[in-house]
Amino acid sequence: MRSPSTARRILPIIIFSQFCCTSLWFAGNGVMEALVTTFQLPAASTGHLTAAVQFGFILGTLFYALLSIADRFSPSRVFFVSAVLAAGFNGLTVWDNHSLFSLLLLRFGTGFFLAGIYPVGMKIAADYYDRGLGKSLGYLVGALVLGTAFPHLLRGAGESLPWKSVLLVTSGLAILGGLLLQLLVPDGPFRKAAQKIDLTNVVTVFRDRKFRGAAFGYFGHMWELYTFWAFIPLVLLEYFGQRGLEVNISLWSFAIIAVGGPACVIGGYWSLRAGPARVAGLALSASMLCCLLSPLFLWLAPPMLLLLFLLFWGMVVVADSPLFSTLVARHAPTEIRGTALTVVNCIGFGITIFSIQLLNYLSVSSPYHYLLPLLALGPVLGLAALRKLLRSA
Repeated sequence: MRSPSTARRILPIIIFSQFCCTSLWFAGNGVMEALVTTFQLPAASTGHLTAAVQFGFILGTLFYALLSIADRFSPSRVFFVSAVLAAGFNGLTVWDNHSLFSLLLLRFGTGFFLAGIYPVGMKIAADYYDRGLGKSLGYLVGALVLGTAFPHLLRGAGESLPWKSVLLVTSGLAILGGLLLQLLVPDGPFRKAAQKIDLTNVVTVFRDRKFRGAAFGYFGHMWELYTFWAFIPLVLLEYFGQRGLEVNISLWSFAIIAVGGPACVIGGYWSLRAGPARVAGLALSASMLCCLLSPLFLWLAPPMLLLLFLLFWGMVVVADSPLFSTLVARHAPTEIRGTALTVVNCIGFGITIFSIQLLNYLSVSSPYHYLLPLLALGPVLGLAALRKLLRSA
């Protein structure tokens, strides 16, 4: 078994690698306005291109889970290969002669290989940290949040920065992150390798009542999370555009998404005292209230109050994510923990497609202040699923 000092050295590497690689996730959204203009895409392309990443991730997680890839092979090697392939699909977006179809294929490919990064990164952390997993995953998901927000920062920090540079920088970071993990993070001391493919694992893992509660709570959380992230730039554009006010949409989008990173870390530490189920339930409740109150702020609030409200929402909308992953990992059999995390991610991200496309469809005829309360459906159902875990906590 590796020493505590080794484990402490490993965590920053996993965090940095996760940040580098997950910057690919919303790289397309960070340059969406430029993509629409350059390739003369229809107005609905934002939702379609975002959903393509999610759809790719879903099929990717299904592929990785059915073949038990993260449990049968070295997770660090899986992470590295996936990072290189995802970076390649992202980088090809800079080609000059794209159509909407080819862009959708590239975003799909990026999402497919992100399935070997996000859940596999959590699997690696779980292999190193048997106790205090909530704290460790808080850092890890916090890195995911910052990686997701990073393209908005690149775009917003310098409006003159070419959109192709944003994509190339994120691809380069992903390769760097994968390489660091491959070279510096060996298999963890709590890893138990699966010996064969067992397709029934993706179903049998749900027989445990506590696992189901954690998984279905996560599914409710996912109904809201990525749709909120995807539409934040458009919500800001609509609000400030109607009032004729100037604001740096990219920088504020970065801030609203990125503030969730520290919130994940704080929630992880808090879970050590209060338990992950209680902290997740509190964050999910707060996020539900934000969904329901959003029309009032978008109608009546002055700009600064609205931005403060969105910053708070950006914190609570994701603070429960590492805690749900902790609960899923805790209640999954050790030898198929990677498969369990991957299949739960698969279903969770499948749900994001429906919520993103629903708002994308309705936004053609309705302003966003009418639509955001629909996101409350996820937290309501998630809290209902979490109820038994909260009682036992």
